[in-house]
Amino acid sequence: MEQVAIVILNYNGKHFLEKFLPSVIQYSQKHQIVIADNHSSDESVQFLQETYPEITLIQMSKNTGFAGGYNEALQQVKAKYYILLNSDIEVTAKWVEPMLALMEGDEQIGACQPKIKSYQEPSFFEYAGAAGGFLDKWGYAFCRGRIFDTLEKDEEQYNDNQEVFWATGACFMIRSSLFHQLEGFDDDFFAHMEEIDLCWRLQGLGYKVMYQGNSEVSHVGGGTLPQGNPRKLFLNFRNNLAMLYKNLPKSKLWSVLFIRLGLDTVTILRALLKGQLQDAKAILKAYSSFWANFQSWRKKRKKVQKQFQKAVPLYPKSIVWEYFIKGKKYFSDLKEV
Repeated sequence: MEQVAIVILNYNGKHFLEKFLPSVIQYSQKHQIVIADNHSSDESVQFLQETYPEITLIQMSKNTGFAGGYNEALQQVKAKYYILLNSDIEVTAKWVEPMLALMEGDEQIGACQPKIKSYQEPSFFEYAGAAGGFLDKWGYAFCRGRIFDTLEKDEEQYNDNQEVFWATGACFMIRSSLFHQLEGFDDDFFAHMEEIDLCWRLQGLGYKVMYQGNSEVSHVGGGTLPQGNPRKLFLNFRNNLAMLYKNLPKSKLWSVLFIRLGLDTVTILRALLKGQLQDAKAILKAYSSFWANFQSWRKKRKKVQKQFQKAVPLYPKSIVWEYFIKGKKYFSDLKEV
């Protein structure tokens, strides 16, 4: 069995494979590389077969999203550790080794991520993960290096190892045994927030999620669904509701969902005032989808709550209040993290 398998889920990403796969091959020669094609309709498969016949290629019969695609592919990959890597990422020399050393040095670390920089603006952190993620008391995600749309410049302030709440799915290292024990990502998420949900469940088992600041990659971002896409907005809001419902303890569940309903109503009204009708519709559709499938989410909640062995603390304040009202734009401005 391989020690590390780097698994890239591809969907119509031939242009990204052409551009970034060479760096993965160059800097990952000790490790297995697997491309899992999520039923692409472009020439990705032909390109891989003709250009990189030595790379293991898994072909899915249909597109089941980020969550389902990885779940299916990883059933066919045998390794101690998986690194889930987006196709729009450029890796650097020795990007694997620091993460591997961190995981090997502490059996209680279940998953970790490297430093995620912006490919377009290399001196800045990238939106999807930055220097490790957190979740506030109302379920809003933020990162060291990125709060809402404010991205920090990398001035080596996060060149450390730090326990975090979630590691980004853009570049995500996890023990394969734990991935399969938790039955992987939630297929019903399709895409977006599935890694936060998995990290929450991982911590519920008593494992840590870490950030390794001595490993670095660059991420284009928005390769499949760009920022502002109504489908992306729908998935983010629907999956956030589902994640909170599944993982919150009973004592906090309904109060948090009630507050989120109020905050999301404000977001809908704000979108309407700005003439962003598609955004408002996407959020309303997210709530409709969540409640239409409530019984399915309810069954999943029961299963998750039975697995939890410990309470998982969230950032105890509202990041919305800290950012928009108190003007705290940078992670260093926050307390109690």
